[in-house]
Amino acid sequence: MRIDLPVVLTALTLGSLGIPTAATAQSLRQWRQLAETMVADEIVAAGVTNDRVLRALRNTPRHEFVPTNQREHAYLDMALPIGAGQTISPPFVVAYMTQELDPQPTDRVLEIGTGSGYQAALLSHLAQEVYTIEIVDSLARRSTRNLKRLHYDNVHTKAGDGYAGWPAAAPFDKIIVTCSPESIPKPLVEQLAEGGRMVVPIGERYQQNLHLLQKQDGKLVQEALRATLFVPMTGAAESQRTVQPDPMRPQVTNGSFENGLANNRPDGWHYQRQLTVIEDRDTAPAGTRFVQFQNEQPGRGCRALQGFAVDGRKIGILRLSFFVRGKNIRYGLQRDQWPQVIVTFYNHDRQAISNEKVGPFFGNFAWRQEKARLAVPLQAREAILRIGLLGATGEISFDQIELSGEAS
Repeated sequence: MRIDLPVVLTALTLGSLGIPTAATAQSLRQWRQLAETMVADEIVAAGVTNDRVLRALRNTPRHEFVPTNQREHAYLDMALPIGAGQTISPPFVVAYMTQELDPQPTDRVLEIGTGSGYQAALLSHLAQEVYTIEIVDSLARRSTRNLKRLHYDNVHTKAGDGYAGWPAAAPFDKIIVTCSPESIPKPLVEQLAEGGRMVVPIGERYQQNLHLLQKQDGKLVQEALRATLFVPMTGAAESQRTVQPDPMRPQVTNGSFENGLANNRPDGWHYQRQLTVIEDRDTAPAGTRFVQFQNEQPGRGCRALQGFAVDGRKIGILRLSFFVRGKNIRYGLQRDQWPQVIVTFYNHDRQAISNEKVGPFFGNFAWRQEKARLAVPLQAREAILRIGLLGATGEISFDQIELSGEAS
């Protein structure tokens, strides 16, 4: 599954984002309790309510679908690298997409982008038959072996072009796309049964929205759900995008939060937790809106993020500026859990290299503007900007976040 690339966190970022202590090898033997805690603290708390989906999450051993060196993080709400530049998705994203897909016990479901096989394993609890396609041969072979070893006998796998679908097994009652096309692939539309549902992220490489599509009278009725960020596709589908990111011009999209989707979620920002868009022309430093984070539980996720391309061979400095305001801010479970603005840089293999931080912010203070110059590592090819309380408690607000690059 190729989702939420910049949430692939390593020890570089765990503490600063309020991620709880990782599981030990011993505790993984009691993985059901870890899964129960994950569901209660992260999935239900973030808004997933479907009982069948929650039960499937509790009964699917996520640690079996991640590399051995990542298993201690298996039951944290984070994406993890699985090789070939791909990731296993955060549990919340898997749960949310599955809830919107609404698989039924008699359904035949098609998944595009097998990845680790975790999403297919989850779906196997919820549907009659699951068909899943992976374009990366090495991942397809590994996930096939793993699903067979774990006796997910109603999951059928193959390697190939997922956007071509699986014509021999069509039609499908539900289709879930766990990689990001620029537009909806026509074969998938044709293979979706009348009355069926499809969940798919659509958009540019770093600016995508999850969409729910329902087939009615042969046509698709489309609904935008929320902003998201998927790992880029492998191969021609990615290289042939009409709009390509420009690593020579790093920038923030919707940094003043004036543009928004449904449910009070600002466009362009991903993985949002405990965030509210405030509309107040008299208070906002820029325009009419700003974003506010509130958290009362130390260590709980409270953040938003945005990805962008940047080439460290050409761009040596990022110039960052923003307005910030704080109320009653105290550190979280650990003394390094303060709100900060963090930029994490990734290399060409999408491994985290380093963090650059502005902050921390604490106590009470009125709106003020912060400016910083952040060093870009030579190996950097993309980055993620994070804002929020990041495990701290209190309230913090941001507005007019701007980013630009300076040549090396």
